Amino acid sequence: MHHQFFATCPRGLEALLEAELKSLNARQIQPTDGGVGFAGDMLVCYRANLESRIATRILLQVGKGKYSNEDELYQGAYKIDWPQWFDVKQDFMVKVTGVKCPLKSLEFATLRIKDAVCDRFREAVGSRPYIDTREPQVRLHAYLAAEDYQLYLDTSGQPLYQRGLRRASIEAPLRENLAAGILKLSGWQPGTPLLDPMCGSGTFLLEAAMMSLDIAPGSGRGFGFERLKNFNSGAWQSLLKQAQSRAKPVTFQRLYGSDMDLRAVRISRQNLQEAGLLEAVQLAHTEFTAVVPPTPEGVLIANPPYGVRIGEDEDLAALYPKMGEALKKKFAGWNAYFLTNDLRMPKLMRLAPSKRTPLFNGPLECRLFEVKMVAGSNRKEKPSDAS
Repeated sequence: MHHQFFATCPRGLEALLEAELKSLNARQIQPTDGGVGFAGDMLVCYRANLESRIATRILLQVGKGKYSNEDELYQGAYKIDWPQWFDVKQDFMVKVTGVKCPLKSLEFATLRIKDAVCDRFREAVGSRPYIDTREPQVRLHAYLAAEDYQLYLDTSGQPLYQRGLRRASIEAPLRENLAAGILKLSGWQPGTPLLDPMCGSGTFLLEAAMMSLDIAPGSGRGFGFERLKNFNSGAWQSLLKQAQSRAKPVTFQRLYGSDMDLRAVRISRQNLQEAGLLEAVQLAHTEFTAVVPPTPEGVLIANPPYGVRIGEDEDLAALYPKMGEALKKKFAGWNAYFLTNDLRMPKLMRLAPSKRTPLFNGPLECRLFEVKMVAGSNRKEKPSDAS
């Protein structure tokens, strides 16, 4: 049976998600801002949850229609046969997102949808499911536009960037699906040397190791679809076994990470160890300006600490020119990528980016700057050209 789905993702990565879904045999693929709509059977949905490195959630559409007030929203939600999807003993939550939504209060809209679901259960089985907003077994999402609503069941459960690896992190972490997207945007391919000289808690290294070893990102975690009534356990188990047997044994993958902060190096090591991926990576405690390129050419990717983490803006303003110097002196032949929300960065590094890609890390608007370190050519840049 065919269903309509919507896969959400960090803004700026929609085209990558579209390519992923095509490779997973999804049909009727329609990218939009912040995600991609597609059609397929439940097996495509299982596969997307298991294999997508870019998606945040895979949502299954269970209803849609027109509305202009809360009562019409209630009626629309009440029409859906919720007991066919999940059991009254399972607690649930409703999350409402509004874009150009005419209603005064999204909280009240959320309440009306919850009421409709509970009333439908009460009519069908004489009791109602409980609400749990912390660890619900079933998550419903409502998207309210100016005149249309869409109601979805969340087939993912925890967001997909939680790869099932328990992760220690230092301060504002980089989301795993954004890290995976940046690796793809950089053109890096498994087998190519990769260096993260500001590795923080190791997110780029973990994602690159999983890609290099062909490890499905969801192969170590559970999903929301396992709790729905239409769950096909046999089909899921065989899909999971296939993915697990495809993964390569862990060996060194020419992935290099370092950080000036010893604690960050320790946390990266711990995260890689817990994921069983430590052998794939070489880690060192070195500050950026002292890093020696591990190979004559490769891809350098970094998410430099934002003002908060390193001290203050003045420290960063002093660090950037030194970083730029180190790159020019030592990294000819490398392609460098920096994700930052500090738009002064290339100018202060005195480097001319060949690309600037707008991306969002959570709500934070960032740029991915691409700087191709061609031997000798970046030196001639006048600071005024590098804005």
